[in-house]
Amino acid sequence: MDFAGFFEAYEEIIRKVNSGRLSPSDFEGTTVTITNPGMIGTVQSVPRLMAGQACIVGVGSIGYPAEYGGADPQTLAELGVGKVVTLTSTYDHRVIQGAESGEFLRLVERLLTGEDGFYEDVFASLGVPYVPVHWRRDVNPAADSDERMQKQSRITQLIIMYRARGHLIAELDPLQQEPPAMHPELDPATYGLTIWDLDRPYVAGEIAGKRGLSLGEVLAILRDAYCRTVGIESMHIQEPDQTAWIQKRVEGADASMPAEDQRQILKKLNEAEAFELFLHRRYVGHKRFSLEGAESLIPILDSVLDDAADAGMDEVMVGMAHRGRLNVLANTIGKSFGQIFREFEGSIDPDSAQGSGDVKYHVGASGKHTSRRGTDIVVSVASNPSHLEAVDPVVEGMARAKQDLTERGGDLVLPVLIHGDAAFAGQGVVAETLAMSQLRGYRTGGTVHVIVNNQLGFTTGSDYGRSSQYASDVARMVQAPIFHVNGDDPEACVRVARLAFAFRQQFHKDVVIDMYCYRRFGHNEGDDPSFTQPLMYEAIEARRSVRKLYTETLVNRGDLSVEEAEQALEQFRQRMQQAFDETKDAGREKPASVERRPPEPAAVRPPVETGVDRSTLDEVAEVATTVPDGFTVHPKLEKWLGQRRAALEKDQVDWSTGEALAFGSLLLQGVTVRLAGQDTRRGTFSQRHSVLVDRRNGGEFCPLAQLGPFNVYDSLLSEFAAVGFEYGYSVANPDALVMWEAQFGDFINGAEVIVDQFIAAAEDKWQQTSGLTLLLPHGYEGQGPEHSSARLERFLELAAEDNLQVAVPSTPAQYFHLLRRQALRDLRKPLVVMTPKSLLRLPAARSAGAEFTQGTFREILPDPRQPHPSVVSRVVLCQGKLYYDLAGRMEEEDVRGAALVRVEQLYPFPAEQVRAQLELYPKAEVWWAQEEPENMGAWYYMERVMRARLGVELTGVSREESASPATGSLTLHQQEQRKLVDRVLRGL
Repeated sequence: MDFAGFFEAYEEIIRKVNSGRLSPSDFEGTTVTITNPGMIGTVQSVPRLMAGQACIVGVGSIGYPAEYGGADPQTLAELGVGKVVTLTSTYDHRVIQGAESGEFLRLVERLLTGEDGFYEDVFASLGVPYVPVHWRRDVNPAADSDERMQKQSRITQLIIMYRARGHLIAELDPLQQEPPAMHPELDPATYGLTIWDLDRPYVAGEIAGKRGLSLGEVLAILRDAYCRTVGIESMHIQEPDQTAWIQKRVEGADASMPAEDQRQILKKLNEAEAFELFLHRRYVGHKRFSLEGAESLIPILDSVLDDAADAGMDEVMVGMAHRGRLNVLANTIGKSFGQIFREFEGSIDPDSAQGSGDVKYHVGASGKHTSRRGTDIVVSVASNPSHLEAVDPVVEGMARAKQDLTERGGDLVLPVLIHGDAAFAGQGVVAETLAMSQLRGYRTGGTVHVIVNNQLGFTTGSDYGRSSQYASDVARMVQAPIFHVNGDDPEACVRVARLAFAFRQQFHKDVVIDMYCYRRFGHNEGDDPSFTQPLMYEAIEARRSVRKLYTETLVNRGDLSVEEAEQALEQFRQRMQQAFDETKDAGREKPASVERRPPEPAAVRPPVETGVDRSTLDEVAEVATTVPDGFTVHPKLEKWLGQRRAALEKDQVDWSTGEALAFGSLLLQGVTVRLAGQDTRRGTFSQRHSVLVDRRNGGEFCPLAQLGPFNVYDSLLSEFAAVGFEYGYSVANPDALVMWEAQFGDFINGAEVIVDQFIAAAEDKWQQTSGLTLLLPHGYEGQGPEHSSARLERFLELAAEDNLQVAVPSTPAQYFHLLRRQALRDLRKPLVVMTPKSLLRLPAARSAGAEFTQGTFREILPDPRQPHPSVVSRVVLCQGKLYYDLAGRMEEEDVRGAALVRVEQLYPFPAEQVRAQLELYPKAEVWWAQEEPENMGAWYYMERVMRARLGVELTGVSREESASPATGSLTLHQQEQRKLVDRVLRGL
């Protein structure tokens, strides 16, 4: 209502109260919207009293101040409200009439300046939350100018606060569970601004491309930009061009949506809702993690994909949470309804029965999106486990690999990650993935993150689920802009989606959309959420869907007819019904009998010739040890480079030189080599030095990069995200040799989710192959519990169905051939390598040049002494560093009764090769010796596989079982090691 209407309504209320027809409690808290604020006093308690805003009218008893006659409330009511709050009214009829002119003027001055407290008493009695306006007694022009300047600076401060804090009072929650409270820094009264300032022009910087706006105009622009159904966080960004870019596009922006955009939004909402309702009715009780309550996700994705396609991008890689996954697959990726329905029916494809498969809301898919302009773009949703955020770095790795492969260059593959609010706030891998987003070896040009914020994690509310204000706060660490948006305003969601994509394209960094919504059902459709959130679900039950609300909005605005809306919805329903009927008809046929048979034991595959011509090795050695003219090498490395250059000639190839020969020879064959990890460029043990640093100016030079695409990076101190990234890279670029190296082998513990859910199981679950190589330093050197074991036993427990390769090479040549085999053979399987520490420089663990020019990786290395069978009483199977400890002592003490056979590959187990070695010593016992405690290492695996595959009972020699991988005492370690070697050589 307008100002006059407000007073008319207010007077009517007062009359009814005074006549006894109404009690103040009948209308206390009534909301009145003022369309023309007029000359109401300075807003303080209700600072949002602006055009179009609501005012809470408080009512109490009305009393005339005692010093003015003490009239009762009835007297004051008869005067009328206008007599109380406007300066055009008479002050007091008895005082003014007949008073001398001087006394009259004095009383008016006291009234206007507030000296007598008249208005304060009146407003306090009324209970109206306004502070009255007073005139200044001092009308000195200089003082007035000074006050105006002060107000201009205060308005500037207010503008900054709206940009920084405006999101705090935005209307984001569709359920309106806790209406936003006014923040003091957004209250004009905090800055001494009054209602009188609303129409005064001020020069307070440029807003919406304009200068000299009034305070009212400034506030209207800022509230529309930051405090409606979109709240923006960008002032934490340090780059001023980025904040200015956002401000330019939201302050004073036209929020209207063209009719064709409105129809597209409604179309996608129709599809989203109809899909969920159809599944809900046809498959009662099935888990599907419904999108109901968050349907605006589909228009958001549709908008991002349209923009990406029209921008000429190659592909969009999507990492998807459970919530709404089936809906996205159907309505965004284009997975057929028939296929989705068959999965609900439990139909099995006999051709895919070799793997264990996975539940339907974990499996990925690829499709094609066509924008409204007719431009196509490939869209892929990555498969992922229930550790939902674990897919984040995997998607980033896939996107980076595809970007590296594209001939056009640039960041033409867009990662889009869809998160739940509880997971985004609670899972550390989110922070790890964000932390790598701008690093040289990991950047993808920016990721669009969408948080489907249903304000609940399973049964856990935000007050238990996070300590931060927003679920998105972790993204502030990389200065990503965050756009909060009310999911029940689909037009705002689409505007934000367009803004987010444009920001990514402009600044090549991550951006976050935090879509506030709700979930209509529980965590899954069989759950009852009202046990733990009764009030929330009472509000949800009463809430109409976003499609219905938006349809009504369009119809009421005259943008759409009811018939048009219903026709589009019905057409989509008919498409689904047809697919459903076809699925049901097919299901009546007798299904093929499918029985998953136990897999055959994984066999060692035929060898791959991995030897390299000597001339090629010499070329690699030359390039790997040559630096440009003027490049100042560290003095210690000059000698090291010289030794590496002469290693082949002297038949003294150490571990790092053998590795360099493997990398260089692959590069010459056109293979991309990517090596990343913690301190990997130098190497944890100062053994690699793949990137040299100029001692004088800090310049860098990578010798092997002169031979081909050799990409070596020091990673951030992360395992979970870093390993996930390399896994994703290896999936998307299967022809590259992709390696992740741990600083120490036990660091892989931090990436167990990636190991368990992706590396070990992805091929079985999703038919997704990877050739990722893990380099894990392993060996008992007396360095304590945390840097001894790479947990070999865990990988052997995970090994089944030919899913992994687990190797412990003991010579540089073996390592050379193993790496080349991994890159050159057609089969792609993850490779886990237990790499050495002390063997890196052990003279006995060096290889001759001839070992690199022929042959292949050998799964078994026989005893090089070739002892005569007649003197051998036991065959000791062992590996790695322990072999050199045993061989050294046997030579020192001239022990002849044992043959040492190194098992270089544990899985797939080389059963026939082991059998051939054992047949050389038919009368000997067979032992297994390991450095690890009895309950760790390969002992249990070897005992089982030797009995099952070869019928051999194995005797084990190891450290005593232990809860900790190793002792922390060097002295105790040395005692244990001597005892272990003694037991092997002298018998138990």
